[in-house]
Amino acid sequence: MSSEAEIPKEDQYDLVIDAMGGDQAPDIVIKGLDFTALRHPNIKILLIGDATKIDPLLHQYPNVSAVCTVRHTSVSIPMDMKPTTALKIRDSSLRMAMESVAKKESKGVVSAGNSGAMLALAQIIVKTMPGIARPAMAAINPTAKGDAVMLDLGANVACDSRNLVDFAIMGHAFAKAVLGLPHPTIGLLNVGSEELKGDERLRVAADVLRNSPLSDQFYGFIEGHDITAGTTDVVVTDGFTGNIALKTGEGALKLVFHLLKQVYTSGVRGKLGYLMVRPGLERMKEWLDPRRYNGAVFVGLNGVVVKSHGGADEVGFACAVDVAMDMISHGFHEEILAGLSKVNAAKDTNQQS
Repeated sequence: MSSEAEIPKEDQYDLVIDAMGGDQAPDIVIKGLDFTALRHPNIKILLIGDATKIDPLLHQYPNVSAVCTVRHTSVSIPMDMKPTTALKIRDSSLRMAMESVAKKESKGVVSAGNSGAMLALAQIIVKTMPGIARPAMAAINPTAKGDAVMLDLGANVACDSRNLVDFAIMGHAFAKAVLGLPHPTIGLLNVGSEELKGDERLRVAADVLRNSPLSDQFYGFIEGHDITAGTTDVVVTDGFTGNIALKTGEGALKLVFHLLKQVYTSGVRGKLGYLMVRPGLERMKEWLDPRRYNGAVFVGLNGVVVKSHGGADEVGFACAVDVAMDMISHGFHEEILAGLSKVNAAKDTNQQS
């Protein structure tokens, strides 16, 4: 472990971690990184935050201390601070983490901090990739057939057809890098599966994708029930619709577990029934554990930017770090750039013909 002045300029870190982001930082962050140090023993992490709080924790977790370098700042961004205010704070742990990625000192950043501030700082400091109009928020969701990627989940309330095409390209790259799917399928979320359904922007985006190098992977329009059915590996929509769909799904899942609890605690028969189905319920609970799906990603930026849920525990935070490492190790950004180049070339050819 070393201080900022001792870090050689030529060194590059795999990840920079905002140690002060989240409801229980830095405790949960350090505990989560203990899992990371075991899963990725060769990882190099730049940990930014209050050294007076971090150092005592590192003494308790020597595996974390072995892979981390601490850069001190006593300033952090509160979870309820407005993004416009956060942008004015020059020495916050979150801003310093973004600057590390922008300078190519670190390949990616993970924070459980303020979502709005994180997106604002990422756009201004890390900046959007060439060819991408707007970054999007993507996350992994459980389905009946496995896991799927969904985007946008709230970064862009209103989108045009170009944004949706960009999201499809980025979602395709995400599914390849994080889910390990060689040819992930893509669906555009709509009010119906018929080609004439939806507004003009959806129909234009669908037409572009049908005539692009992603045509074989483009399934077409999908409906709300297709999200959990796993009809496609990538679900593309605008941030307004995506955020509502995500939170509706979370609410439905909570309702299911609430009803199951009522059924199996309602009397002797219910309790006996629970004993019989308990192994299956435990497997289902493990499969649907929200900690496994922690780690929303701001895709379309010049660096990997992963947002952990602010209330995540150490297991959830470690899963967010795993997502970041998957993206880095599988060439996520190179995949996006290649996809953009192919789709744009196809659009130019179609327009000329």
